[in-house]
Amino acid sequence: MNPGTAPHHAAAAHSTDLDIAICGAGPAGMALAALLVKRGVAPQRIGLIDAKTLAQASNDPRSLALSHGSRQILEEIGAWPVAGTPIHQIHVSRRGQFGRSMIDRDEHGVPALGYVARYGDLVTVLGAVCERAGIRMLRPARVTGSAEHADRIDLHIQHEGEPDARTLSAAIMVQAEGGLFSDQESKSVRRDYEQTAIIAQVRTSAPIAHRAYERFTEQGPLALLPQDSRDGQAEYSLVWCVRPEQAQTLLALDDAAFLAQLGAAFGDRLGKFVAATPRLGFPLGLNADARSTARSVAIGNAAQTMHPVAGQGLNLGLRDVAVLARLLAPGATPDNLARYTAQRHADRSTTMRVTDTMARIFANDSPAQALLGVSLAAIDLFRPARSLLAELMMYGRR
Repeated sequence: MNPGTAPHHAAAAHSTDLDIAICGAGPAGMALAALLVKRGVAPQRIGLIDAKTLAQASNDPRSLALSHGSRQILEEIGAWPVAGTPIHQIHVSRRGQFGRSMIDRDEHGVPALGYVARYGDLVTVLGAVCERAGIRMLRPARVTGSAEHADRIDLHIQHEGEPDARTLSAAIMVQAEGGLFSDQESKSVRRDYEQTAIIAQVRTSAPIAHRAYERFTEQGPLALLPQDSRDGQAEYSLVWCVRPEQAQTLLALDDAAFLAQLGAAFGDRLGKFVAATPRLGFPLGLNADARSTARSVAIGNAAQTMHPVAGQGLNLGLRDVAVLARLLAPGATPDNLARYTAQRHADRSTTMRVTDTMARIFANDSPAQALLGVSLAAIDLFRPARSLLAELMMYGRR
């Protein structure tokens, strides 16, 4: 432990069960716990609470886009490498129009612009890191309520299989459990994009290694992220945003018909689409509230759920983690929590504004889209514009 933080933690042990209770043991929650230990917080003073077991979470097949900045955070806590596929180039284009932009890792001096990893693989690695650190794991368990007081916050925790809830006190509670847009309670900023994201793993006849694609169509963005399959074959993680009625049609098609529709929307840059896993659909929207109380705060998807157009959801959450760990390590106090809220405002608001603007422009065939081809061509010719876009995607607003 860092000697400079020892007096705070020794004092806190007399008044609360925990210094910091983290509700949600997903990537953001576990990364926060591990980074707090790295910063000197005693692991037994941190509690991770989650309704799922680690084994259940590890079976989640969803794909995540991790930026280079997120890799740096994960490296610091020993959660890298993760079994992921590096992205060397990002090709951005508009269907049916000239103009495109290519962002390349070589321009930015990084080993990769980002990485594509499975959710289950990431939480498995993070779970092992937290277990080795000795962090208190309360799972499977749910927080059924909380009560904030001047000197603490009490959490009512229902463990699976136990008839009665228990109460734990903490100096600070961090809400790190997000969920689907459609399942969340409304926050102060809420917008339904009236789009559904169709996700699946797909294979093509002519894949290009380490190149990701963002293709803007009349109904919304279509992203293909390179990802090696379990059998070592090249495939892509598909995120295809369409209007809800179109999503119902696409989800009901057989594989051959779906792949034909996908090929018509994306084009033939990767040859033909030849295989797809079962498809899932998720409603899309913006739901955000950066406010905190004296002793509680939300991070990651619990604070802001965004459109996937720029792949910033988890990356913004891990930037939340980095700042919160730095500020709470010297003391889990309301003053330090207030500093966190102030310091995260610029990055959060900029990322949400950029993502929201892109989502609304590309949610339909609006007149603003007529300028997209010209804009992409200009970005491709103007290196500072490419650099600014890449820096924002890799590191956020700094």
